[in-house]
Amino acid sequence: MDYSCKRLGENDVELIQQLRQVFRVAFDEDDTWNANPPKDSYLSKVLADKNYIALVAILNEEVVGGLVAHVLPKIDQAHSELYLYDLAVASEHRRRGIATKLIETLKEVGREVGASVIFVQADNVDIGAVALYGKLSDSKETDISHFDIRID
Repeated sequence: MDYSCKRLGENDVELIQQLRQVFRVAFDEDDTWNANPPKDSYLSKVLADKNYIALVAILNEEVVGGLVAHVLPKIDQAHSELYLYDLAVASEHRRRGIATKLIETLKEVGREVGASVIFVQADNVDIGAVALYGKLSDSKETDISHFDIRID
């Protein structure tokens, strides 16, 4: 099967909506993803932001996986980093190299925007994610911590 990867732009609202559904199912978070779905105008605005990267894997005109990353300009040196925030592949398309292909595509985007590294967090209980990121990383981190600090 020939999967293609595409970076989404402001006119790709239909594709980002499909990616939202892939994330909803993969993360098993119906309440989160369905409680207050964003309007198309909001999604178009998000996709127009040059520091927002949404990539999708497509097979037969259907989104079967994707990722969301953010460009983070740094001030320690004149460079940026990419924060890989979400990545998921539909269960029936897993173990076919799609996640790796998405990350390789993200590396290409990173070079275009002057990023020096992609960083990502994964909880140790997410064995698949830890294995994937460990395979692609030079880092030998074994303890991963993630904290959500609410603003409201």
